[in-house]
Amino acid sequence: MTTQLQQAMPVPGAARRSGHPGIALFIIAACQLMIVLDSTIVNVALPNIQRSLGFSTTDLSWVLSAYTLTFGGMLLLGGRAGDILGRRRVFTTGIVVFTLASLLGGLAQEPWQLLAARALQGVGGAIASPTSLALITTNFAEGPERNRAMGVFAGVSGAGAAVGLLAGGMLTEWLDWRWVLFVNLPIGLVVAVLAPVYINESRRHPGHFDVAGAATSTLGMASLVYGFIRASEDGWSDPLTVTAFVAAAVLLAAFVLVESRAAQPIIPLRMFGDRNRVGSYVIILCLAGAMYGMFFFIVQFFQIVLGYSPIRSGLASLTFTGGLVIAVGITQRLLPVLGPKPFVVIGSALSVVGLGWLTFIGPGTTFVGGVVGPLFVFGAGVGLNFVTLTLTSVSGVAQHEAGAASGVLNASQQVGGSLGLSIMVTVFGTASRNEAEQQLPSFLARAGAAEKAELSRTGQLPGHWGHQVLAEGISSAFVTSAAMAAVALLVALVLIRVRKSDLENLTGKAAAAGPGL
Repeated sequence: MTTQLQQAMPVPGAARRSGHPGIALFIIAACQLMIVLDSTIVNVALPNIQRSLGFSTTDLSWVLSAYTLTFGGMLLLGGRAGDILGRRRVFTTGIVVFTLASLLGGLAQEPWQLLAARALQGVGGAIASPTSLALITTNFAEGPERNRAMGVFAGVSGAGAAVGLLAGGMLTEWLDWRWVLFVNLPIGLVVAVLAPVYINESRRHPGHFDVAGAATSTLGMASLVYGFIRASEDGWSDPLTVTAFVAAAVLLAAFVLVESRAAQPIIPLRMFGDRNRVGSYVIILCLAGAMYGMFFFIVQFFQIVLGYSPIRSGLASLTFTGGLVIAVGITQRLLPVLGPKPFVVIGSALSVVGLGWLTFIGPGTTFVGGVVGPLFVFGAGVGLNFVTLTLTSVSGVAQHEAGAASGVLNASQQVGGSLGLSIMVTVFGTASRNEAEQQLPSFLARAGAAEKAELSRTGQLPGHWGHQVLAEGISSAFVTSAAMAAVALLVALVLIRVRKSDLENLTGKAAAAGPGL
């Protein structure tokens, strides 16, 4: 009788219109698509943003880093907030913040306004993204129904990057770069309105917020990234550069201290007690840094040096996605047979080859002759690591901590992207500045009055001289990305020791943690 009465009572936080799993899944998937899109949709618009708001090439990297830093720094805190406050409530709040930030970014008239909006977007994404995955467990019964929902979620996550490249190109060319941000408004509004109607709320769990850990880690990484970008323009001895690095060291040391003493740390330090997890985190840190930096520079090469339109740039970038998709398919079929080790080693080696190949890029390089091959090879390398690292990151972890281990992997991806991009920007700034100094005498001897006037107005060499400077800087930046991939290869060879016999247990934990990348 008690059981029957309990079943008849309304569920706390139940959806106002229950029994519509398809709509609930649509809402969750739309949120994930919007957040994943934002990691690539802005890339194709970067040259237009630079011209419109007056960014320098090095400062332009903050359009990406402002988002990835706050997203990665707040990601685990966002997941904890969903557990404590209720996942649907936190999910809706994150969507509202993300949508508002998109509106502010699209309306930006100054560089700082866009960067502030991008940082706020990262906060909204960090709040909504982990809870969107967790809401699947709240709204779908364990078994085939939940597995199908997880499959849709993973498919949207995987396709989002490719869709973002195409959508970014079309919106930028057909409308304006601001629409790569405005496009989030209708999606966000629909999700925010429908979520309370069709999605069940989760039960709240007691706990504490590790605000100090989130703040020290995010500010520490932001200071480190700022130090590298500042050094690219003002040198390593610049007082602000030195101050940024000192502040980063102090803040990151404080973060480790806070985490070691916190009752419920945002990143449990015991996650770093296993060689396979540490190896997985380092590999994704390096490969994400190389990947984010590669997209940042290759889009500029396409549009400025090769003269591609935004749409054509987006299509050209899909070469990377093609290699990734093929490699992911191969990995899913052969991973149970061969075990993880070959995939992380071969994947990292292919990444070194692809990025090393890109170092030969120059002003005379054609897409077919010097870009399509390395992009495809690098994409295949990342794809071989895609599924594999999700499994190795949860090796040796108790079932109830699989989500935390996978969350650290996701945070490593975002933070690694920001850090790697900032290092590549530093190398780019130094190399392009040196190349400009070498090209200047030739320019002054051969240039006409109009070209010299343009140099005086913009401070940059125009025409083929400028293309030579940009290509030299990009080539040097790719040397750095190849070095990052080489570190990933070394780590894969030395640290990853997951055996084929571990896969069955790992697969179960990875499913509980959700898609890692």
